[in-house]
Amino acid sequence: MASHGASLISTSAVENSLSSLRNCQAYIDTGMEITTGVALDLIQNGGDAADVDSMESVMLEYAALNRDLNQYISAVEETVRKVKRDQPEDVPDLRQLVHQTYNSHRKPNTDEALKKSNKFLLFKEQIRDLRKQMGISQGPEDGAWEDDDEEIAVTQSTANFTCPITQMEMVNPVKNKVCGHTYEREAIEKMIQSRHQKNKNIRCPTLGCDVSDMNVSDLVPDTSLKRAIDIQKRQSQSKQ
Repeated sequence: MASHGASLISTSAVENSLSSLRNCQAYIDTGMEITTGVALDLIQNGGDAADVDSMESVMLEYAALNRDLNQYISAVEETVRKVKRDQPEDVPDLRQLVHQTYNSHRKPNTDEALKKSNKFLLFKEQIRDLRKQMGISQGPEDGAWEDDDEEIAVTQSTANFTCPITQMEMVNPVKNKVCGHTYEREAIEKMIQSRHQKNKNIRCPTLGCDVSDMNVSDLVPDTSLKRAIDIQKRQSQSKQ
């Protein structure tokens, strides 16, 4: 039977580490929001195109971090489920099992796939739309984007502007720092306050999320999503 050495860790310890990993997801999302904001501010204030392009490189780095983190979390969850299901007599080396599963998840990763990730597509669309609105000439790559209706449609269909509570398009979106999910501010704050008045915890209302103890202090404005919603509204109004 395997010994309980330093390389062996329990399923409970692994599960506890998931909350820390999800906190990292929130930090990545915040970094993406800041990067998008900086890029849009550069355009609005006549910044150099090279500086805007550098923000695109930063977004790709964040997209890679987000992809790798999501795959690692999936590997951890998959490993824990497997060990619990199989209930092996010997204590497994969970660190090694997680590493093996994570490597298998990473095999299909490509740089081109990063450029098709939802948040990067949304970033590119916001940059292109703001340049168009300000009458700034498009670069070759941006021009290709303008003609690529299929990619734009994918972005608009995958960018979720609907609050999971009200099922309506958000006006004042806020993000949960713990899990990264977004809601309409008034709706989520009312839900949290109502549950806390009854001395009960509140689960994240996003389907599939396992965060079970939300607080108003966990909420931060989702400025990137707010910009995207505003841009979409302006586009819709201009077509009427």
